[in-house]
Amino acid sequence: MLRKGMFLADRYEILEQIGTGGMSDVYKAKCHKLNRYVAIKVLKKEFSEDKTFVSKFRAEAQSAAGLTHPNIVNVYDVGDENGIYYIVMELVEGITLKKYIEKRGRIPYKEAVSIAIQVAKGMQAAHTHHIVHRDIKPQNIIISRDGKVKVTDFGIAKAATSSTINSSAMGSVHYISPEQARGGYSDERSDIYSFGITLFEMLTGTVPFDGDSTVSVAVQHIQDDIPKPSSVADGIPVSIDKIVLKCTQKKTERRYQDASELIADLKKSLVVPDEDFVKMMPVYGESQDEMKVSAAEKVSESKETDAKSADDELVDDELLENDELLDDEDDELSDDDDEDIDDESNDKLDKVMKWIGVGIIALILIITIFVVVRLFAGGSSNKNEETTTTAEETTPSQTKEDDSSKVPVPNVVGKTEEEAQAALNEVNLGYKATYQPSTTIPEGTVISQGTSAGTRVAKNTTITLSISSGPENATVPNVVGYDQVEASSVLESAGFKVTVKQSYSDTVESGKVISQSPVGTTSTTPGATVTITVSLGKETKEVTVPNLVGYTQENAIRELEALGLKYQIRTENSSGVAKGQVTGQSPSMGEKVDEGTTVTIYVSAGNSSTTAPDEGNEGTTGSDEGGQSGNGGQQDTDD
Repeated sequence: MLRKGMFLADRYEILEQIGTGGMSDVYKAKCHKLNRYVAIKVLKKEFSEDKTFVSKFRAEAQSAAGLTHPNIVNVYDVGDENGIYYIVMELVEGITLKKYIEKRGRIPYKEAVSIAIQVAKGMQAAHTHHIVHRDIKPQNIIISRDGKVKVTDFGIAKAATSSTINSSAMGSVHYISPEQARGGYSDERSDIYSFGITLFEMLTGTVPFDGDSTVSVAVQHIQDDIPKPSSVADGIPVSIDKIVLKCTQKKTERRYQDASELIADLKKSLVVPDEDFVKMMPVYGESQDEMKVSAAEKVSESKETDAKSADDELVDDELLENDELLDDEDDELSDDDDEDIDDESNDKLDKVMKWIGVGIIALILIITIFVVVRLFAGGSSNKNEETTTTAEETTPSQTKEDDSSKVPVPNVVGKTEEEAQAALNEVNLGYKATYQPSTTIPEGTVISQGTSAGTRVAKNTTITLSISSGPENATVPNVVGYDQVEASSVLESAGFKVTVKQSYSDTVESGKVISQSPVGTTSTTPGATVTITVSLGKETKEVTVPNLVGYTQENAIRELEALGLKYQIRTENSSGVAKGQVTGQSPSMGEKVDEGTTVTIYVSAGNSSTTAPDEGNEGTTGSDEGGQSGNGGQQDTDD
């Protein structure tokens, strides 16, 4: 455990302990090199002795240090000293979302969604850098004093690779995803599940699953359905219900596949909260029979439309398992059954020939009618039903349709808008652009496409593209009047860089901010540099103390005031020196002092045998009680 006043790396001064966790303690510290306050997470002793754990701790901290985003608590530094392993992070003054929920009971859905959007943006930034948090929960989300929401504790995150990540379940069991609870892989969609649980708690004030032990809660995450938030709390619209339920699907492929999809739905829910626009695969809570009907409808729709989204192509795993079971049963037919089929084959052949003949006659009849009435469209095909097959209705336009007229949609994610347009036009496809802000994707770059790459669609189909419009403008906090350290902390917490200039001021106290550029409350690019001008106090100049010995008291005072110096008078009995005459001074003649310095002048009180010279400005006697007028003068009597 670190003590107050200790230094790490000769730059971080420990000020106080501000928190503790399962594997680390957190301290508030001051970085003397950059003159700012930081939070330092220090690995506990029992973990610091495990070399494997320490290696993992450092690697994960270094990967998180590459993240810079307004909705992420930034990691500044990582190091070790005398067996102490630590991470230096941005210090955020505020309250955790967990405490905020406990304080509010439950959060109104509009406020909850606004908080959720900021959390999702932080997740999106991490996922873009292939970093999975694995411990999204209200305790790891901080709401700063200025209302900015930040995700913290990426210290246990691990850089995701192109392959599946295998790891033990981590984080609080109340927010753990089913795949983590089973000890399986975890990826970006695991964070989305935990995000859904966190949103559920914001809306309802409680977690969906609870129990006497961590095991019982984990089992519920694996087996039980998440209740709709509206069934627990009133006033929650259908779109919010659906967003939570889609985030918390048991199977990862049925959740939001990335944070950008989630953010788009959250933003839309603020505009049309009562509209049921969230696409679920499959519909939440449907029965096995309903799932089969839904799958059949999807197959029919795929033949009746020119284009379909990749989501509609999802085939339910449970239906596939049923098909495999049917295949197994067919393979296990006995030899006796085969013999029965052979005996009946001739009868079936006769029936088939009859049906073919009927079909030919019907076809000739249809063609004859078509020629007679000279119609270019119309009519319908006969329905032929067999015991194991459901016939489909077709139209002439569908009959004429040739699959060769369809083209695969190219992958344009990551391309510029011009490049994407050229790639789509090359295969006779158009596009429709929608723009959304992004701090991680360069302006004009395609973030996502509405129809997945590889999907075959009809020529001239319009593909919807989501294109980055660059970073959202951020509001610069007003820090005029703050001291330098506080102003820097506020601006850095808001995501801005800070440079400091100094200037003299007659009105602003030394160390306080005189002005800033850009000025407070204006909007500018996130991460921009804000220049603050800090007061050095009133500018002073040096003056030379004159020789005052032999002056009358009043003349000495005039001399000092003319030079901008203050004075104080001390009287003393001086034999042989006229009353009111200066006998000494401090500082001495010729010394350099700042303007405004107080000079002490010693004045003779005189004696009975000595009279003061008549110079027109008589000094006061040692018994006089009157205070001196002028620039801060005062009179003392020395006995």
